[in-house]
Amino acid sequence: MGWEALLLAGLGGALIGLLLTLFGGGGSVLATPWLIYVVGVIDTHAAIGTSAAAVAVNAAIGLSAQARAGRVKWPCAITFGIAGLAGSLVGAQFAKQVDGKALLMWFAFAMIAIAVSMLIPKKSEGDPNVHLTPPMVLKLAPVGLLAGLAAGFFGIGGGFLIAPGLMASTGMTLANASASSLVSVTLFGSATSLSYAASGQLLWPLFGALVVGGGVGTLAAIPLAKRLEKRTALARTIFAVMVIAVALFILLK
Repeated sequence: MGWEALLLAGLGGALIGLLLTLFGGGGSVLATPWLIYVVGVIDTHAAIGTSAAAVAVNAAIGLSAQARAGRVKWPCAITFGIAGLAGSLVGAQFAKQVDGKALLMWFAFAMIAIAVSMLIPKKSEGDPNVHLTPPMVLKLAPVGLLAGLAAGFFGIGGGFLIAPGLMASTGMTLANASASSLVSVTLFGSATSLSYAASGQLLWPLFGALVVGGGVGTLAAIPLAKRLEKRTALARTIFAVMVIAVALFILLK
């Protein structure tokens, strides 16, 4: 693997880290197309496994920051994450049996769904003091299982499913749901990437480049985030349109 590929992967990681920090989700879905169409990874499954590993690391870093800020609702997040963990393992195993071209096509449809979800206005109202109850467990478990299945199959973080699922199942605020969703994103990404690694379909040098680039992108986004505070809606719309454009490119390709 040449230095050109590592450099391109690092640039992609920086772009994804930038977008994730600015918009709080959706950016990781660009990792797989970047590895395939820019870096030149031929094996779709290897690209998905590698990007899932990088997503898990980035989510873990974000989770650490959110935990220090006290925004993570741990009992709810862990219940959701454990249920989804089983789903992500099943989803990843199933995806490995699907032809690479067909899997990429379904991935493009998932990108469109994620972009559309980003365009839907989100209400921030909710209970900031929510506590886990037995009835909540009955809601969290099946939703977590489905979110894990999708995350494992497509090799994505699944945050666009997890945060709304947490809010619908518990009534927590958007801020708490976004922070708590990182528990599941970390678990799902780790399980998916380990599944691909066990099959020899994880490209470790590119994974390292994505992670390093992601750290650089995150640092670069911090000053930009302050400038975009009053234009967040417009910026998210532009980003969502870009994701749809990439998905259409994949489908036409």
